[in-house]
Amino acid sequence: MKKILTLLLAVLLYLPISQVMASSHREAPLISTDPLADNTDVYAFKSPTDAEKIVLIANYIPFEDPAGGPNWYTFGENIRYEIHVKNNATTAGDDITYRFTFKVVNEDPTTFFNIRLGKQNQKTTYTCERSLNGGQTWTTIVTDGMVPPPNIGPRSIENATVGLGATSYNELAKKAITTSSTGERIFCGPIDDPFFVDLGGVFDLGNIRRKGRDGLARFNVHTIALEVPVSTLQKNKKNVAQAANILDPDFVIGVWASSSRRKIKTLYADGIGYDGGWVQVSRLGMPLTNEAVIPIGMKDKWNSLTPYGGNDLQFAPYFTNPELALYMDDSKFGGAVPGLSALRIQSKSLGAFDFRNGKPGLFGLKGASALNGTALAESAFGSVLLPNNASPRAVDLLPIFYTGVPNLRPYQLATGKNGDPLAAGKPFINNFLPTLGDMLRLNMAVPATPRNHQYFSYSGLLGAAVLGLTQEPYNNPNLQFIPNMDGFPNGRRLEDDVTTIELQAVGGVVLAAIGLWYDDYIPGTSPSPVTTMLGNVLAFEAGVLKNDTTFKSSFPFVQDPWRGFLGNSYEANQPLAVTVVNYNCANGNIVYGRIGGDPKKTVEYSAAGVNTWSTNVNQQVEAELRRDVGSRRTLVVYGRYVGEPASQVSYTFDFRTPCNQRLGIESAEEFTVRVLGNPSTKNEVTVEVTGAAGQSLHLSVINNQGQQFGEHTVPIAGSLERRTLRLGQETGVYFLQVKTPTDQQIIKVLRQ
Repeated sequence: MKKILTLLLAVLLYLPISQVMASSHREAPLISTDPLADNTDVYAFKSPTDAEKIVLIANYIPFEDPAGGPNWYTFGENIRYEIHVKNNATTAGDDITYRFTFKVVNEDPTTFFNIRLGKQNQKTTYTCERSLNGGQTWTTIVTDGMVPPPNIGPRSIENATVGLGATSYNELAKKAITTSSTGERIFCGPIDDPFFVDLGGVFDLGNIRRKGRDGLARFNVHTIALEVPVSTLQKNKKNVAQAANILDPDFVIGVWASSSRRKIKTLYADGIGYDGGWVQVSRLGMPLTNEAVIPIGMKDKWNSLTPYGGNDLQFAPYFTNPELALYMDDSKFGGAVPGLSALRIQSKSLGAFDFRNGKPGLFGLKGASALNGTALAESAFGSVLLPNNASPRAVDLLPIFYTGVPNLRPYQLATGKNGDPLAAGKPFINNFLPTLGDMLRLNMAVPATPRNHQYFSYSGLLGAAVLGLTQEPYNNPNLQFIPNMDGFPNGRRLEDDVTTIELQAVGGVVLAAIGLWYDDYIPGTSPSPVTTMLGNVLAFEAGVLKNDTTFKSSFPFVQDPWRGFLGNSYEANQPLAVTVVNYNCANGNIVYGRIGGDPKKTVEYSAAGVNTWSTNVNQQVEAELRRDVGSRRTLVVYGRYVGEPASQVSYTFDFRTPCNQRLGIESAEEFTVRVLGNPSTKNEVTVEVTGAAGQSLHLSVINNQGQQFGEHTVPIAGSLERRTLRLGQETGVYFLQVKTPTDQQIIKVLRQ
């Protein structure tokens, strides 16, 4: 059993740290026509650099093309952008509100360029106000805060004669970080969109692909980021050092963001007028709520409401019987959506409990003495969590979105429960703030997981649950910090893969974590609750597991925006990646290489069993490791910019396969073809092929008329082959064909 648990832990957590549906990009009919007010994502997390600080981020303006000039994207005037904080469930509305309004001016209206001769058009500044009494009174805490310009290109940003003369765009971003009069640090400006998701797959009726395409890659958004002291946000002005423990309920906050416009817009011959009161047009708390839970006929209404005063109760049926659950149920439409086949909701958990839509779930226990002392008791929250015999997910999904999860039975890990899901188990979450409204809830007493921790996981709180169930020293019933307890849905970190996590949650993984196991576990018969069905859910991935670039190691943590002009090659601004260029089976000599990234920065490499951090790309695998054929087959090669630990990326290299295949041992590595630089502005293209070791490899390029250009044959391929093939001089579409005796891929290449 220990081997099974270790395997499942590896499935979820032994993925490279460097490795989700647009959270709220164009998610409702009305807001899709008003991008400047469209709130795309909200994040709230403990600062990884300061235990007494919380980072709040609200992003707006989806799908910003980095080259989208001459009128570049910026925050809208006549819009109120607000970040709302709730820290007391007994008050009626916001306990803290930050309001941002923006002003846009043209410094040189005689030119059509955005930046020229040291002046900037569409130059944007902001005012930040703060309210501590639900918006009754406001205090201005920042005036004339600076928004950095769009990252147009090197001539506009760095050129001292015709541009701004900055050392780098990052210099402008750093200068835009402002400290308010009340101690918050604030950054407002364009950034890389940190959200990641295979849009094409997810919205094709759940057509999840294991290797998805990030539909938000290389798009920018505008962010409002705050770094706020815990003592400012905590309801009694306490700091973390004063918390009773790491799950102190008095340190829970709820966070959501919104945008509002004037009710009346009038078009005049010489301009536009805005009149009337303010009306909310967008809001976002938990990711994907309006995107994938609320039906299209209710989306605009959802955006117009606050989460207070019982407004969200009308939407509760979409959580207690979510539409997505229909595609994880073979008695409904599960068979028609193979991309979600790994997710199957419990229909006979512990032989008795059915959590499929319209089924009773735990309602049969309502009022039973067995619920005394639990959150499900009528004297506690039974009326909300067990409302009727046809709302099965009121017991798990509804609290995640509407109340937060309390540190009460049964909401503790199955560790220590001895098979009884209602018994006391291992505490691992308490972000309970029972407002009955959608918001992102965070317990500020929970420590941050270092981003370089061996167990840091994009699986968020689910990663913590797996550790608490399976891994020493965390699998004991005592309260202790488990890595990733600070992850979604206890707040939301930039790295958290919320699409995968939420799909797993709809698939019943939270129920399993507290001891309501999957159908293939039979109490008294099955040797372990860690069954095939649970393994399938834990191994499920939504196709895109990481952002398309790195995050910064300090506030505001989000990355600089993609540049509009990339030079003569589109490869220059690709995110940093590392690879193995060559490996010698005879002596273990290995050569590292880099792909993309900032060409001005030096990369250093390391790999266990080879070398510690070094900029020398020529290294050697230790002889003992090479000779021990029973040991691991792969090397994880890490790379990062010198002096920038947060830029770390990794590459898993199977160093045994290219050697063993000569002895007739078959490789299990997947056949993969990557085009480095597509579109290409040159008359050649570089191709990287893996998974063909020991086989003959044929590469060729033809145009759309069938005319052949570049061609190359490799008699016996290595584990990684990188080849450059010729394209024609004419622009247009070419087709790259890569074949082995057992596999073939054809990729479209655009010559610009």
